[in-house]
Amino acid sequence: MATTSAVKTGGVLGTACVSTFIVNVNTSAVSILLPSISADLGTSLAVLQWAVTGYMLVGAATIVTSGALGDVFGRRRVFVLGLGLFVVSCVLIALAPGGWMVVVGRVVQGAAGAAILASGLSLLSVVTEGPAQMRSVAYWGAAAAAGAAAGPVVGGVLNEAAGWQGLFWIAAAVAAACVPWTLRTVPESRDPDRPRSIDVPGTLLVACVLAPFVFAMTKGSDWGWWSVPTVVCLAVTALAAIAFPVVEHRMAAPLVDLRLLRNPVLVGATLAILIGAGAIAGLSFLISLYFQDPATFGMSSLLAGLACLPVAALVVAVAPAVTPLAHKFGPRPVIVAGFVLMTAGFAVLAVIRASWSYWAILPSLLGIAVGLGLSNGPASALSTSAVRDEDVGAASGVSNMARYVGGAVLTAVVAGIYSSVAATRTATGGAPADALATGFGRASLALAIFSAAGVLLGMLAARRTHRGVAAERVSATAAVAHTVPVPR
Repeated sequence: MATTSAVKTGGVLGTACVSTFIVNVNTSAVSILLPSISADLGTSLAVLQWAVTGYMLVGAATIVTSGALGDVFGRRRVFVLGLGLFVVSCVLIALAPGGWMVVVGRVVQGAAGAAILASGLSLLSVVTEGPAQMRSVAYWGAAAAAGAAAGPVVGGVLNEAAGWQGLFWIAAAVAAACVPWTLRTVPESRDPDRPRSIDVPGTLLVACVLAPFVFAMTKGSDWGWWSVPTVVCLAVTALAAIAFPVVEHRMAAPLVDLRLLRNPVLVGATLAILIGAGAIAGLSFLISLYFQDPATFGMSSLLAGLACLPVAALVVAVAPAVTPLAHKFGPRPVIVAGFVLMTAGFAVLAVIRASWSYWAILPSLLGIAVGLGLSNGPASALSTSAVRDEDVGAASGVSNMARYVGGAVLTAVVAGIYSSVAATRTATGGAPADALATGFGRASLALAIFSAAGVLLGMLAARRTHRGVAAERVSATAAVAHTVPVPR
């Protein structure tokens, strides 16, 4: 019996880790590949930006719903469907005749990735318990973090060796191989106590809140901030946001338990998670474009991936130090210190000049990486330590949604600032390198402002939290701080 149990656990752990690794490699490599995709398909980077934000938008809308679908219809079933959808999305992207097909493929991939991540972790939680569960979650988190860190380099290597399509063909092959492995080794599981209904209206309303808002942030500078299209987009966002709590109150199994949103510690921690995830996503998008532009550093995709590697690696390397720091000083000082470092790093980048080399920029990037590593785990721990044990799963779902939302919104914000400022400076006679540096600086200033808000949220979020409980949960959350993919 023990052998059967070990085989069952090994099968779930293996498929969950491999699939999570390949999803995060694929996701984190996309920003590095955008210049090559743009040149090959003749599509502007403004359009291809939606390959990043579209993925995040769909992930935000479906991450909680994917978990609910697994509870009701079978976690293995949803996991396999996610793998199949991921294969389809990779094929769509690899065969894309134009940039919009890449965007469509990435939108599909957002739903697939959400299903794989949510169902994979649920399957692990079912077949393990106690210390074995913690070890399994730690391995899963390590696979996710390794995938996110390796993605830019893997993407650069494959782009140089086989073209940008190579990444998606390999990802499709690995995901396809995981399907029979999963069916053979992973047992099916459901939650018989959960209501059978799925909150489809809530999912659609989340999409209606986010998509028009991101569209307005992306196109507002071109349309005009008081133009009819911008105002309509923001009005749709506002109306959907108002309708969301009304609808959720009437659902048997709501997407978000509104009762939790009356918890100020949870709300503050969730907003801190949103800002941290969004800031690093926005920065990753910026540096991948800036580093490869011929007017600036002119790096190849491989060199750009290697240039991003120290940042990703340092975020991962800082994670083991978070737990002892939180135990010694409490979560609040660690979170605040993290956002202070991020704010300082972005503030330095806000004054970037075209004459700056990669080595002049690198210290700020490393400071931001350390700041993210310090703030992410404790903020995640606070979001769960501030609620009752029976509400931990719901609070974790809110946090995961916040990571996707932050990535989508702040990527759209910085992409809009970067392109519009650079275009304006170029139109007024500025040199291309100076125009791009100015755009990079203005976008970094926006990220510095958001990070400064994170300092305040970190202070407020931890004020009412019991230090011991939150510090204990940091060890659990630090291991999975990177389970939601962030583009690099």
